[in-house]
Amino acid sequence: MQRRHCFAVSLLAFASAAMAQSYPNKTIQLQVPFAPGGTTDIIARTIAEPLSKALGQTVVVINKAGGGGVVGANETAKAAPDGYSLGIATVSTTAANPAINTKIPYNPITDFSPIINIAATPNIIAVHPTFPAKDYKSFVAEVKRSPGKYSYSSSGTGGIGHLQMELYKNLSGTFVTHIPYRGAGPALNDTVAGQVPMIFDNLPSALPFIKDNRLVPIVVAAPQRLAVLPNVPTFKEVGLEPVNRMAYYGIYGPKGLPKEVIDKVNAGVRKALEDPAVRKRIEDTGSLIIGNTPEQFAAQIKAEFDVYKNVVIEQKLTLD
Repeated sequence: MQRRHCFAVSLLAFASAAMAQSYPNKTIQLQVPFAPGGTTDIIARTIAEPLSKALGQTVVVINKAGGGGVVGANETAKAAPDGYSLGIATVSTTAANPAINTKIPYNPITDFSPIINIAATPNIIAVHPTFPAKDYKSFVAEVKRSPGKYSYSSSGTGGIGHLQMELYKNLSGTFVTHIPYRGAGPALNDTVAGQVPMIFDNLPSALPFIKDNRLVPIVVAAPQRLAVLPNVPTFKEVGLEPVNRMAYYGIYGPKGLPKEVIDKVNAGVRKALEDPAVRKRIEDTGSLIIGNTPEQFAAQIKAEFDVYKNVVIEQKLTLD
Protein backbone atom coordinates (compact mmCIF):
# COMPACT_ATOMS: atom_id res chain seq x y z
CA MET A 1 0.00 0.00 0.00
CA GLN A 2 2.83 2.34 0.95
CA ARG A 3 4.65 1.45 -2.30
CA ARG A 4 1.50 2.29 -4.30
CA HIS A 5 1.20 5.64 -2.49
CA CYS A 6 4.83 6.50 -3.22
CA PHE A 7 4.30 5.59 -6.89
CA ALA A 8 1.24 7.88 -7.07
CA VAL A 9 3.16 10.76 -5.49
CA SER A 10 6.05 10.24 -7.90
CA LEU A 11 3.68 10.15 -10.86
CA LEU A 12 2.02 13.39 -9.72
CA ALA A 13 5.41 15.05 -9.30
CA PHE A 14 6.46 13.88 -12.77
CA ALA A 15 3.22 15.19 -14.34
CA SER A 16 3.66 18.54 -12.57
CA ALA A 17 7.25 18.85 -13.76
CA ALA A 18 6.25 17.92 -17.33
CA MET A 19 3.46 20.53 -17.32
CA ALA A 20 5.81 23.18 -15.99
CA GLN A 21 8.41 22.37 -18.68
CA SER A 22 5.87 22.85 -21.47
CA TYR A 23 4.35 25.95 -19.86
CA PRO A 24 2.99 28.06 -21.40
CA ASN A 25 1.46 26.39 -24.44
CA LYS A 26 -1.79 28.37 -24.64
CA THR A 27 -3.25 31.80 -23.82
CA ILE A 28 -2.84 33.07 -20.25
CA GLN A 29 -5.61 35.08 -18.62
CA LEU A 30 -4.54 37.92 -16.32
CA GLN A 31 -7.52 38.91 -14.23
CA VAL A 32 -8.02 42.48 -13.02
CA PRO A 33 -10.46 42.51 -10.07
CA PHE A 34 -11.76 45.99 -10.92
CA ALA A 35 -13.46 47.80 -13.79
CA PRO A 36 -11.34 49.21 -16.66
CA GLY A 37 -9.72 52.62 -16.21
CA GLY A 38 -8.23 52.38 -12.73
CA THR A 39 -4.59 51.95 -11.72
CA THR A 40 -4.85 48.15 -11.44
CA ASP A 41 -6.09 48.01 -15.03
CA ILE A 42 -3.38 50.43 -16.23
CA ILE A 43 -0.56 48.37 -14.67
CA ALA A 44 -2.02 45.09 -15.97
CA ARG A 45 -2.34 46.33 -19.54
CA THR A 46 1.13 47.89 -19.45
CA ILE A 47 2.76 44.58 -18.47
CA ALA A 48 0.56 42.18 -20.49
CA GLU A 49 2.05 42.78 -23.96
CA PRO A 50 5.74 42.62 -22.99
CA LEU A 51 5.00 39.61 -20.75
CA SER A 52 3.39 37.91 -23.76
CA LYS A 53 6.64 38.40 -25.70
CA ALA A 54 8.76 37.16 -22.80
CA LEU A 55 6.68 33.98 -22.33
CA GLY A 56 5.98 33.35 -26.01
CA GLN A 57 2.22 33.15 -25.44
CA THR A 58 -0.59 35.72 -25.45
CA VAL A 59 -1.51 37.25 -22.09
CA VAL A 60 -5.08 38.53 -22.14
CA VAL A 61 -6.34 41.02 -19.54
CA ILE A 62 -9.80 40.19 -18.19
CA ASN A 63 -11.73 42.63 -15.95
CA LYS A 64 -13.88 41.02 -13.25
CA ALA A 65 -15.21 43.77 -10.99
CA GLY A 66 -17.34 43.50 -7.86
CA GLY A 67 -17.17 43.51 -4.08
CA GLY A 68 -14.24 45.93 -3.87
CA GLY A 69 -12.09 43.46 -5.81
CA VAL A 70 -13.28 40.36 -3.93
CA VAL A 71 -15.17 38.77 -6.85
CA GLY A 72 -12.17 38.79 -9.17
CA ALA A 73 -9.69 37.80 -6.47
CA ASN A 74 -11.89 34.87 -5.43
CA GLU A 75 -12.05 33.68 -9.03
CA THR A 76 -8.25 33.66 -9.16
CA ALA A 77 -8.08 31.80 -5.83
CA LYS A 78 -10.47 29.11 -7.10
CA ALA A 79 -8.81 28.69 -10.52
CA ALA A 80 -6.92 25.55 -11.54
CA PRO A 81 -3.27 25.80 -10.40
CA ASP A 82 -1.86 25.44 -13.91
CA GLY A 83 -0.63 28.98 -14.55
CA TYR A 84 -3.21 29.86 -17.20
CA SER A 85 -5.43 31.88 -14.87
CA LEU A 86 -3.45 34.50 -12.97
CA GLY A 87 -4.55 37.70 -11.26
CA ILE A 88 -3.36 41.14 -10.28
CA ALA A 89 -2.81 41.29 -6.52
CA THR A 90 -3.61 44.62 -4.86
CA VAL A 91 -3.62 45.96 -1.32
CA SER A 92 -7.41 46.13 -1.55
CA THR A 93 -7.83 42.45 -2.36
CA THR A 94 -5.04 40.97 -0.22
CA ALA A 95 -4.97 43.30 2.80
CA ALA A 96 -7.54 46.09 3.22
CA ASN A 97 -10.69 44.22 2.23
CA PRO A 98 -9.84 40.96 4.03
CA ALA A 99 -8.88 42.97 7.12
CA ILE A 100 -12.27 44.64 7.43
CA ASN A 101 -14.60 42.09 5.80
CA THR A 102 -15.05 38.89 7.81
CA LYS A 103 -17.06 37.31 4.98
CA ILE A 104 -14.25 37.27 2.41
CA PRO A 105 -14.44 33.84 0.70
CA TYR A 106 -10.66 33.38 0.56
CA ASN A 107 -7.63 33.63 2.83
CA PRO A 108 -5.24 36.26 1.40
CA ILE A 109 -2.21 34.56 2.95
CA THR A 110 -2.85 30.86 2.22
CA ASP A 111 -5.10 30.74 -0.88
CA PHE A 112 -2.69 32.29 -3.39
CA SER A 113 0.75 31.74 -4.88
CA PRO A 114 2.50 35.16 -4.92
CA ILE A 115 4.69 35.55 -8.01
CA ILE A 116 6.01 39.12 -8.24
CA ASN A 117 5.28 42.69 -7.17
CA ILE A 118 5.37 44.76 -10.36
CA ALA A 119 5.11 48.28 -8.95
CA ALA A 120 4.18 50.39 -5.94
CA THR A 121 2.08 53.52 -6.25
CA PRO A 122 1.26 56.52 -4.08
CA ASN A 123 -2.35 57.19 -3.06
CA ILE A 124 -3.96 60.62 -3.09
CA ILE A 125 -6.91 62.68 -1.94
CA ALA A 126 -8.05 64.89 -4.82
CA VAL A 127 -11.06 67.18 -5.17
CA HIS A 128 -13.16 68.55 -8.00
CA PRO A 129 -12.10 72.08 -9.06
CA THR A 130 -15.39 73.49 -7.73
CA PHE A 131 -14.52 72.34 -4.19
CA PRO A 132 -14.00 75.43 -1.96
CA ALA A 133 -10.47 74.35 -0.89
CA LYS A 134 -7.39 74.01 -3.09
CA ASP A 135 -4.73 73.06 -0.49
CA TYR A 136 -4.55 70.77 2.54
CA LYS A 137 -4.96 73.40 5.27
CA SER A 138 -8.10 74.91 3.75
CA PHE A 139 -9.39 71.41 2.85
CA VAL A 140 -9.33 70.30 6.49
CA ALA A 141 -10.90 73.56 7.63
CA GLU A 142 -13.73 73.25 5.09
CA VAL A 143 -14.51 69.62 5.87
CA LYS A 144 -14.45 70.26 9.64
CA ARG A 145 -16.67 73.30 9.22
CA SER A 146 -19.35 71.20 7.50
CA PRO A 147 -19.29 67.62 8.81
CA GLY A 148 -21.43 65.33 6.66
CA LYS A 149 -21.88 67.90 3.90
CA TYR A 150 -19.35 66.30 1.57
CA SER A 151 -18.86 62.80 0.18
CA TYR A 152 -15.94 60.93 -1.35
CA SER A 153 -15.71 58.20 -3.97
CA SER A 154 -13.56 55.08 -3.83
CA SER A 155 -12.93 51.95 -5.89
CA GLY A 156 -15.26 49.99 -3.61
CA THR A 157 -16.27 49.08 -0.08
CA GLY A 158 -13.33 47.55 1.77
CA GLY A 159 -10.82 48.72 -0.84
CA ILE A 160 -7.64 50.61 0.01
CA GLY A 161 -9.24 53.97 -0.86
CA HIS A 162 -12.12 53.26 1.52
CA LEU A 163 -9.96 51.97 4.38
CA GLN A 164 -7.32 54.67 4.10
CA MET A 165 -9.93 57.44 3.94
CA GLU A 166 -11.76 56.02 6.94
CA LEU A 167 -8.46 55.90 8.81
CA TYR A 168 -7.82 59.49 7.75
CA LYS A 169 -11.26 60.54 9.02
CA ASN A 170 -10.66 58.90 12.38
CA LEU A 171 -7.23 60.45 12.85
CA SER A 172 -8.14 63.91 11.56
CA GLY A 173 -11.51 64.21 13.29
CA THR A 174 -13.36 64.82 10.02
CA PHE A 175 -16.49 63.27 8.52
CA VAL A 176 -17.33 62.77 4.86
CA THR A 177 -19.72 60.17 3.43
CA HIS A 178 -18.40 57.18 1.51
CA ILE A 179 -19.70 56.54 -2.03
CA PRO A 180 -18.35 53.15 -3.21
CA TYR A 181 -17.98 52.22 -6.89
CA ARG A 182 -17.11 49.06 -8.83
CA GLY A 183 -13.56 50.21 -9.46
CA ALA A 184 -11.48 53.38 -9.63
CA GLY A 185 -12.51 54.08 -13.24
CA PRO A 186 -16.21 54.70 -12.49
CA ALA A 187 -15.32 56.52 -9.26
CA LEU A 188 -12.99 58.85 -11.15
CA ASN A 189 -15.55 59.50 -13.86
CA ASP A 190 -18.15 60.72 -11.38
CA THR A 191 -15.63 62.79 -9.40
CA VAL A 192 -14.26 64.45 -12.54
CA ALA A 193 -17.86 65.12 -13.61
CA GLY A 194 -18.52 66.84 -10.27
CA GLN A 195 -21.11 64.34 -9.06
CA VAL A 196 -18.88 63.50 -6.09
CA PRO A 197 -16.64 66.29 -4.71
CA MET A 198 -13.59 64.22 -3.75
CA ILE A 199 -11.85 60.89 -4.23
CA PHE A 200 -9.26 58.78 -2.43
CA ASP A 201 -7.49 57.06 -5.31
CA ASN A 202 -4.21 55.60 -6.52
CA LEU A 203 -2.13 58.31 -8.16
CA PRO A 204 -1.63 56.69 -11.61
CA SER A 205 -5.34 56.74 -12.45
CA ALA A 206 -5.92 60.21 -10.95
CA LEU A 207 -2.77 61.89 -12.30
CA PRO A 208 -3.96 62.52 -15.91
CA PHE A 209 -6.99 64.40 -14.56
CA ILE A 210 -4.77 66.35 -12.16
CA LYS A 211 -2.46 67.32 -15.04
CA ASP A 212 -5.51 68.48 -17.04
CA ASN A 213 -6.70 70.57 -14.06
CA ARG A 214 -9.85 68.47 -13.82
CA LEU A 215 -8.91 67.36 -10.31
CA VAL A 216 -7.01 69.25 -7.59
CA PRO A 217 -4.49 67.25 -5.49
CA ILE A 218 -4.70 67.79 -1.74
CA VAL A 219 -2.46 65.29 0.10
CA VAL A 220 -0.51 62.20 -0.99
CA ALA A 221 0.58 58.92 0.59
CA ALA A 222 4.22 58.55 -0.47
CA PRO A 223 7.69 58.29 1.15
CA GLN A 224 8.39 61.93 0.21
CA ARG A 225 6.91 64.66 -1.97
CA LEU A 226 6.59 63.60 -5.58
CA ALA A 227 8.46 65.29 -8.43
CA VAL A 228 5.22 65.42 -10.43
CA LEU A 229 3.39 67.11 -7.51
CA PRO A 230 6.06 69.12 -5.67
CA ASN A 231 3.56 71.37 -3.86
CA VAL A 232 1.44 68.55 -2.44
CA PRO A 233 2.36 67.42 1.10
CA THR A 234 2.50 63.80 2.24
CA PHE A 235 0.25 62.47 5.01
CA LYS A 236 3.37 62.22 7.17
CA GLU A 237 4.05 65.93 6.69
CA VAL A 238 0.55 66.84 7.91
CA GLY A 239 0.96 64.69 11.03
CA LEU A 240 -0.90 61.58 9.82
CA GLU A 241 1.89 59.09 9.20
CA PRO A 242 -0.31 55.95 9.68
CA VAL A 243 -2.17 56.93 6.48
CA ASN A 244 1.08 57.31 4.54
CA ARG A 245 1.06 53.87 2.86
CA MET A 246 1.64 53.10 -0.82
CA ALA A 247 -0.25 50.49 -2.84
CA TYR A 248 1.26 47.48 -4.61
CA TYR A 249 0.34 45.82 -7.90
CA GLY A 250 1.67 42.32 -8.37
CA ILE A 251 0.84 39.03 -10.03
CA TYR A 252 -0.31 35.93 -8.18
CA GLY A 253 -2.06 32.68 -8.94
CA PRO A 254 -4.07 30.14 -6.98
CA LYS A 255 -2.31 28.14 -4.26
CA GLY A 256 -0.45 25.09 -5.46
CA LEU A 257 1.15 26.62 -8.55
CA PRO A 258 4.25 24.58 -9.48
CA LYS A 259 7.47 26.37 -8.58
CA GLU A 260 8.62 26.10 -12.18
CA VAL A 261 5.54 28.02 -13.36
CA ILE A 262 5.99 30.68 -10.67
CA ASP A 263 9.64 31.08 -11.64
CA LYS A 264 8.82 31.34 -15.38
CA VAL A 265 6.22 34.08 -14.84
CA ASN A 266 8.50 35.90 -12.40
CA ALA A 267 11.36 35.80 -14.92
CA GLY A 268 8.99 36.92 -17.70
CA VAL A 269 7.86 39.98 -15.76
CA ARG A 270 11.44 40.83 -14.82
CA LYS A 271 12.44 40.61 -18.48
CA ALA A 272 9.49 42.84 -19.41
CA LEU A 273 10.58 45.38 -16.80
CA GLU A 274 14.05 45.55 -18.37
CA ASP A 275 12.51 47.32 -21.37
CA PRO A 276 13.07 51.09 -20.92
CA ALA A 277 9.78 51.83 -22.70
CA VAL A 278 7.83 49.61 -20.30
CA ARG A 279 9.58 51.11 -17.28
CA LYS A 280 8.84 54.61 -18.54
CA ARG A 281 5.15 53.86 -19.08
CA ILE A 282 4.87 52.61 -15.50
CA GLU A 283 7.01 55.36 -13.97
CA ASP A 284 5.16 58.06 -15.90
CA THR A 285 2.06 57.11 -13.89
CA GLY A 286 3.89 58.05 -10.69
CA SER A 287 4.62 54.42 -9.80
CA LEU A 288 7.88 52.90 -8.58
CA ILE A 289 9.21 49.73 -10.27
CA ILE A 290 9.65 46.82 -7.82
CA GLY A 291 10.16 43.45 -9.59
CA ASN A 292 10.98 41.33 -6.53
CA THR A 293 11.05 37.59 -5.76
CA PRO A 294 7.98 35.43 -4.97
CA GLU A 295 9.18 35.12 -1.38
CA GLN A 296 9.61 38.87 -0.98
CA PHE A 297 6.15 39.54 -2.43
CA ALA A 298 4.58 36.95 -0.10
CA ALA A 299 6.22 38.71 2.86
CA GLN A 300 4.89 42.09 1.64
CA ILE A 301 1.34 40.76 1.40
CA LYS A 302 1.52 39.32 4.92
CA ALA A 303 2.98 42.53 6.36
CA GLU A 304 0.36 44.75 4.71
CA PHE A 305 -2.51 42.53 5.85
CA ASP A 306 -1.21 42.68 9.44
CA VAL A 307 -1.02 46.50 9.27
CA TYR A 308 -4.60 46.90 8.05
CA LYS A 309 -5.90 44.30 10.48
CA ASN A 310 -4.41 46.38 13.29
CA VAL A 311 -5.93 49.55 11.77
CA VAL A 312 -9.37 47.95 11.72
CA ILE A 313 -9.03 46.83 15.36
CA GLU A 314 -7.54 50.07 16.68
CA GLN A 315 -9.94 52.34 14.78
CA LYS A 316 -12.92 49.99 15.33
CA LEU A 317 -13.78 50.09 11.65
CA THR A 318 -16.63 47.97 10.25
CA LEU A 319 -18.44 47.66 6.92
CA ASP A 320 -21.71 48.76 8.55
